[in-house]
Amino acid sequence: MSSSARSIGRATRRGVVLGFGGLLAAPLFIRGASAQAWSPSRPVKLVVAYPAGGPTDGIARIVAQDISGPLGQQVVVENVGGASGAIGTRQVARADADGHTITFGNNQTHGNNMFLLKEPGYDAVKDFYPLAGAGAFEHIFVVKNDLPVRTIPELIALAKSKPDALNYGSTGVGSGSHLSTELFMVRTGIKMTHVPYRGAAPLVQDIVGNRIDVANSTMASVFTQIQGGLLRGIAIGSPKRNPQLPNVATLREQGVTDADAESWTGFFAPAATPQAALDRLSREILASLAKPSVVEAITKLGFTITVRDPGAFRPYHAQEMQTWAEIIRAANIQPSG
Repeated sequence: MSSSARSIGRATRRGVVLGFGGLLAAPLFIRGASAQAWSPSRPVKLVVAYPAGGPTDGIARIVAQDISGPLGQQVVVENVGGASGAIGTRQVARADADGHTITFGNNQTHGNNMFLLKEPGYDAVKDFYPLAGAGAFEHIFVVKNDLPVRTIPELIALAKSKPDALNYGSTGVGSGSHLSTELFMVRTGIKMTHVPYRGAAPLVQDIVGNRIDVANSTMASVFTQIQGGLLRGIAIGSPKRNPQLPNVATLREQGVTDADAESWTGFFAPAATPQAALDRLSREILASLAKPSVVEAITKLGFTITVRDPGAFRPYHAQEMQTWAEIIRAANIQPSG
């Protein structure tokens, strides 16, 4: 592990957000002829640091298939789950920086892990170049069908009557689903027991199977199950209702403020990758995310697309790291080994 990674690990454990200067001062997106000067010589590996079948994996596969043609090489998704996304992300940070290995990361892999893992094994800012910001997952509170809860006030009342008796699932320690639920408990004064999973697919399977009571999941991971009546959606963690689920009220409408959260995503490459390769990969990903067919396919997963090129994504990344650091502090979550 590099000394820079150890340094940021120590600093962020003190609640200090470091690396923003380097984040904002790094080279901006270079347009022009260099974007045409590089082409992959073999298949490109797109690492998803979570198990197959989840919403992050689904979006990565849509984009991978779409950019394979323009790049002239197959873009192959490889799932490397574990350690809250750190194992797969660390693998990309240490990969040959030649343009043939990239990753689809998020606020956990390229943000929260810097604050919640004592030794993540990589520096989310210094070890990566942002190719494109893709957007964010809205969060929605869901409960198992057997739970006698249909609104947030009813969930709060039940949890207060039985402290720690209810359990809630997340996609891993430090994930958006984990931290946003911890924030919700701070704001409402309730206590539930955390059950972390290695991704969205096993979490959804267990809540559908009535083994987990509650989850503050991404819309993409539970939308189909809500529509099919396998789960019950009780609140959206965004300022406005989602048009795909217009009957589900927001947290704010149900009296809970300052608990909204979204989980952002983006494509990254090892920082030492040649600029020509970075420019070409970024250009093809940005073009893909602008195609109506790709937008339609991804939106159906419950994902809100907000495309940002590297120049726009850097300050957004910096701000989001600070925001989630504040959520971690508010929830009093300590770093783990």
